[in-house]
Amino acid sequence: MKKLLYSLICVAFIGFLTACGGGNDETEQDTTTTEEQAGDEQEQTADAGNGEALFQQSCSSCHGGDLKSGGAPDLDKIGSQYSKDEILNIIENGKGGMPGGILKGEDADAVASWLAEKK
Repeated sequence: MKKLLYSLICVAFIGFLTACGGGNDETEQDTTTTEEQAGDEQEQTADAGNGEALFQQSCSSCHGGDLKSGGAPDLDKIGSQYSKDEILNIIENGKGGMPGGILKGEDADAVASWLAEKK
């Protein structure tokens, strides 16, 4: 009975490590773009002018759809604390627990502009 319990604990621990481990591995990836990926990139570029939609797509899971109900810092009044350029810098480079580079280029600029209006 103890061996069975020990085995189950080991399997659960290995499963936990597999699901939560890694992330920083430098592996060679196939960088060829498929037609579907190219279509997604074009669609994302077309949406670059809509900061709110991009925020909902890329940021709301941590910051909340209403800018204040997520586990990350509230953004409902972020424009009164930071300028657009400072917000853009945070989006591109990260700050605290937020990783940088989630949005890039025009998309990051659109979200920064939209958030800068939140005062």
